[in-house]
Amino acid sequence: MKADIHPQYVTTTVKCACGETFETRSTATSGTISTETCSACHPFYTGKQRILDTGGRVARFQARYGKKTADAEKTADAEK
Repeated sequence: MKADIHPQYVTTTVKCACGETFETRSTATSGTISTETCSACHPFYTGKQRILDTGGRVARFQARYGKKTADAEKTADAEK
């Protein structure tokens, strides 16, 4: 195996735009990494993501598929 072909892992500080900082190991030679989002501020990870009804998408979905599922449930209940 060749010597010194792999980068060295060093302790690196990750700084997020929200102000969160944490340390990890990385091959970044500067020792710092800047990022725009992290698990502390990203809506997907924090559960703060809001579902936006843009252009009536939810209403259109309910009109298209809600009726089919309601009809299917009525049919299933009638067969019992």
